[in-house]
Amino acid sequence: MDYQLGAIVVPVSDVDRSRHFYRALGFQLAADESAANARLVWLTPPGSQCSIILGTGLTSAAPGTLTARLTVTDLEEARSWLLARGAKPGPVSRSEGCDSSVFSDPDGNHWILEKR
Repeated sequence: MDYQLGAIVVPVSDVDRSRHFYRALGFQLAADESAANARLVWLTPPGSQCSIILGTGLTSAAPGTLTARLTVTDLEEARSWLLARGAKPGPVSRSEGCDSSVFSDPDGNHWILEKR
């Protein structure tokens, strides 16, 4: 049996601010829906099968507590792309044969960019 990861909930304090941040990084908007006391925003990173979900009433996790990984084929190109769009990826580090760089969203959720 195969399992496909469909989405990851990203705990945020301001849905509109986070939606704007991720859209600026090229995440595609799949849905932005509101219903009584709830909002759900689905965004998908370029080339990914898995989405992130932002919203209200989705998780008890505090904003800024997520750490997730994004894999890329060209780490320097990805860092340049992010820098040009307002993210602040850190320098490339090498650990156990893996090149990576870290950036955070406006709430402090950490994204590790990792070269495949």
